Amino acid sequence: MSKIVATGKTIEEAVAQGLARLGVSQDRVSVQILSQPSRGFLGLFGVKEAKVELTLLPERAGGESHHPMTPSSHQSAPAAEVKVSHASSAPAPSAVATMEESRTEAAEAKKDPYEEAISFLRETGQAMGLDISVEQEKGKDFTTLHISGAGLGLMIGRRGQTLDALQYLANIVANRYSDSYLRIVLDAENFRERRKKTLEDLADRLAGRVLKSRKEIVLEPMPAAERKVIHARLQSHGGVKTYSKGEEPNRRVVITPKSS
Repeated sequence: MSKIVATGKTIEEAVAQGLARLGVSQDRVSVQILSQPSRGFLGLFGVKEAKVELTLLPERAGGESHHPMTPSSHQSAPAAEVKVSHASSAPAPSAVATMEESRTEAAEAKKDPYEEAISFLRETGQAMGLDISVEQEKGKDFTTLHISGAGLGLMIGRRGQTLDALQYLANIVANRYSDSYLRIVLDAENFRERRKKTLEDLADRLAGRVLKSRKEIVLEPMPAAERKVIHARLQSHGGVKTYSKGEEPNRRVVITPKSS
């Protein structure tokens, strides 16, 4: 076997894997980088490994050999540490991987969590064919990211379901770069306030119906934040009370008349 293709999380790890398979040190091979590693779409999905091709070089008289990096790669693979005893051996792939992961974690720790979340949202908008801008508003308990641009209905979705999903992912992205827990609220075209007003009007209307019929009304399943709006709106109502029943994601608000 004079030529093999090896993969790894980094170029160093891929080279080390190839050397281990060939059972030689790095000065016995030429290395061509076939592809660089990447984090994949939006830095979260479809991680792509590094891929290299190792070609075993013929030994020269006196045990010398050439070890050029193939020019077409336009890059050079970092040299691997080699321990020589009676037979050459490649560095342990796990050690190389650990050092690379430590460097990556250190670099990530220096990034601003909110800027990373904003970058994620912009990339998502581009993937959806939208040109958006994102403004950051810091509050006491959470930070709101306001999205503006044309065609934001795509990012909001039916009753805000897409917006809620993007908010969940934006929180994951931001907290990857933070030592303490961060809470991000995502808004677009003032949707959160408009949705709150819609829910409050709904609560008032249904409370009136319950008072008239003296029968409880069970609402459709809602996220916890929306159920909270209904409960808060009717908390001080004189004729009805509310409670929730069911399990997530099918938990519902029940509006029932107060006993006389």
